[in-house]
Amino acid sequence: MKNKIYLFVPIFLVLTLVTSIVAPAVNMSEDISDKVFRLHIRANSDSETDQNLKLIVRDELLKETKDLFSDCKSLEEAVELTNNNIDFIRKTVNKTIKSNGFNFNCSVKIDKEFFETRKYDRFTLPAGVYDALIIELGQGKGHNWWCVMFPAVCISGCSEDFDSALTEEEIKMIESDNYVIRFKAVEIFERIKNKLPKS
Repeated sequence: MKNKIYLFVPIFLVLTLVTSIVAPAVNMSEDISDKVFRLHIRANSDSETDQNLKLIVRDELLKETKDLFSDCKSLEEAVELTNNNIDFIRKTVNKTIKSNGFNFNCSVKIDKEFFETRKYDRFTLPAGVYDALIIELGQGKGHNWWCVMFPAVCISGCSEDFDSALTEEEIKMIESDNYVIRFKAVEIFERIKNKLPKS
């Protein structure tokens, strides 16, 4: 019995320590995912031509929506703007597909989607379920491309755009390399949580 207690105590202490470190990161990560609107473009396939088209569509879409999202003040506003312009977005993407010689169309929707931890040039977004504009080119079976539509990081490429949406502590979190291990722990937690049946 004593051996079991001696074994239980260090395990309990380790779990308590891990929870105390990971839990705040999980809470902050979920708070970040509730403030960020992402763009997800799925290529038709992994062929070189389909992957090139994905990037052409990306560039054209970001060019055409630059003014649309530049003045957004909240996630809700970004989602509403996207909803109001979803036909324009679909037409822009389909026109780009056709003008590059392809004969398939796209599907466009706004949905909540699980994203893995993603490192960009100047910041890292933790894994979690984010609101996203999801664009599938043709069959949508190829590698993906992601970015952030709100704040308008896709357009500017600057992490400073998060200033209007995230707290100072959250900005410090996504810009710091010190959170890499915690982000991995958050990703494992969010993966498990995302696979659990929704009540």
